[in-house]
Amino acid sequence: MKFLFAAALLLPAFAFAQTSPVGLWKTIDDDGKTAKSLVRISEQGGTLVASIDKLLDPSAEPNAKCDKCKDDRKDQPIVGLQIIRGVKAEGDGIWGGGEILDPNNGKTYRTRLKPIDGGKKLEMRGYIGPFYRSQVWLRVE
Repeated sequence: MKFLFAAALLLPAFAFAQTSPVGLWKTIDDDGKTAKSLVRISEQGGTLVASIDKLLDPSAEPNAKCDKCKDDRKDQPIVGLQIIRGVKAEGDGIWGGGEILDPNNGKTYRTRLKPIDGGKKLEMRGYIGPFYRSQVWLRVE
């Protein structure tokens, strides 16, 4: 009986963990097919941040630097680069209020993250004004 009670207490925490963006994600390009990188999202001081763990594109330069970045990330290696900053829970399973960097062009965008499909996928959306671009990332761990 004690085991069932303990398991019942852990189920909501497990469900929350699966609906949180925290974890390792395979980024998929806008075409919906091409794997580009592995990105690790973690929590730091109450906000979410994410860094590129690995480049998956075979044509990518393994020692590439963010030469188009305009802030403290300028000329930093792409692998290890923090591309998401300042994201917080907004309610209803949506995380936002932060920014995402596109290292290909050095631009930053407002961002919104939404775990979908029971946390197996992540809808990542970047905004400039009323315009946005979405990608669906796949959970690796």
